[in-house]
Amino acid sequence: MAETGTPPRAGVVDLGSNSVRLVVFEGAGRNPSAIFNEKAILGLGRGLQATGRLNEDAIAHSILVLERYVAVARSMGADPLEVLATAAVRDAANGEAYVAMLRRRFRGLSIRVLSGHEEARLSAEGVLCGIPDADGVLGDLGGGSLELVHLSAGAVSASATLPLGVIRLSENAGGDVVRARAIAEDALTAVPWLREGAGRDLYLVGGAWRALARIHIGQTGYPLAIVHHYTLPREEARDLTSVVTNLSKRTLDRIPGLSRRRVDGLPFAAVVLRRLLRVTQARRVVFSANGMREGWFAGRLPASVRAEDPLIAAGRELNARFGRGDALPPALIAWTAPLFPAETRQERRLREAACWVSDIGAHEHPDYKAEQAFLRMLRQPGIGLDHHARAFLALAVAMRHEAEPEQPWLAPARVLLDVAAAQRAEVVGAALRLAYTLSGGSAGLLGLTGLRRENERLVLRLSQGGGVFAGDSVWRRLERLAELVGLEPSTEIATPPDQAIGMDAAE
Repeated sequence: MAETGTPPRAGVVDLGSNSVRLVVFEGAGRNPSAIFNEKAILGLGRGLQATGRLNEDAIAHSILVLERYVAVARSMGADPLEVLATAAVRDAANGEAYVAMLRRRFRGLSIRVLSGHEEARLSAEGVLCGIPDADGVLGDLGGGSLELVHLSAGAVSASATLPLGVIRLSENAGGDVVRARAIAEDALTAVPWLREGAGRDLYLVGGAWRALARIHIGQTGYPLAIVHHYTLPREEARDLTSVVTNLSKRTLDRIPGLSRRRVDGLPFAAVVLRRLLRVTQARRVVFSANGMREGWFAGRLPASVRAEDPLIAAGRELNARFGRGDALPPALIAWTAPLFPAETRQERRLREAACWVSDIGAHEHPDYKAEQAFLRMLRQPGIGLDHHARAFLALAVAMRHEAEPEQPWLAPARVLLDVAAAQRAEVVGAALRLAYTLSGGSAGLLGLTGLRRENERLVLRLSQGGGVFAGDSVWRRLERLAELVGLEPSTEIATPPDQAIGMDAAE
């Protein structure tokens, strides 16, 4: 059992055709927080195509691994704990006997053998947990099978499961990549709704495809080594598949960060991806670290939690962990709104999220607040944070702590954002800096002030006698904010209602 006061924990074991993985999730929030994640390569599905049976050596090894995983999960207080078995176990002639043996050995442990459609549905739920409006085709590539899901604006409309997992495809093709192309093409063209992916996104789930993303990140010097939400245009994805299928095993072995046990399957993962791109005519690929395990977790959440915006939920959760309270962010959202009278829905979401994460550097060393808050925001785990959002929020929170705009450690955000987005992040950050200078982090004090755009002026309203005034630091930060939005700074002192004394920059 978990210790008293510990957030609830839940554990899931993904017993796949190639690997077995334990993930322990903590909390019951919108963004799954994995506090333990361990994988072992077993190869249960190796030889299945020829023998029809699970690999005997892998069966013996799986018992040792599961003993460890059950012990770890239970010691961490994970409840429930469930094993999800996928393609190899459901397709093998000795799959039922294997599961029966595991149930005898691990009394009380929930072991569920998923059908192909169940596996596809859980993968879709995992992707939708982070990208609720996902639209296109999802492909979850394992060792034994490929699960395909048709997503229409966040809803599952069709699914299929094909025997195109990297182990099974390799064995079917006799290790011949050219033959594998024909096998994959025949299987994929038999799924008619895949053609509806034209001009939409292709969402990729599975360890082999994540490895392809890591290769591309390394090759291109991309500034953020996070696979989740990594996105490639169609042509770049096609080029990547060509590179991987033509590399020798020796060359693949030398690529940093790649598991050697994963290398043999990479050319076949590239084959399936290239054929999927051809059949779907997708405009781009979006790599997802979320899949079946996160879908399993999401299924345990109340509907009200699942309905939350994942970006805003991530901001709230970060504030709860690292900030000083939850009273100020809503006040900041209202206070900064007049600066952006024509913002889009997405721009508003980012501004609101920035207000929620604006205080995550509160407990850092004063000399390093800006840099530490920037790095935390850029690299923080979180399924609701795509790379654009990470960069925008990281830059905004750095500016909130008055980072010098040319600091070299800001470079990743500058690369990931276009000029307009970077400028907007700086405006949001400067507004937050002014708000904190005025309020000291108090919603009550912030309520004694206000901003408005008036003709060519940016007017800061201050209530007389409430403990807020336009000292040097306030005026300097108001000037900086006004400069960023192209207005003249001005203050207005609110005395009794209906009376105001104006003092603009020229006075």
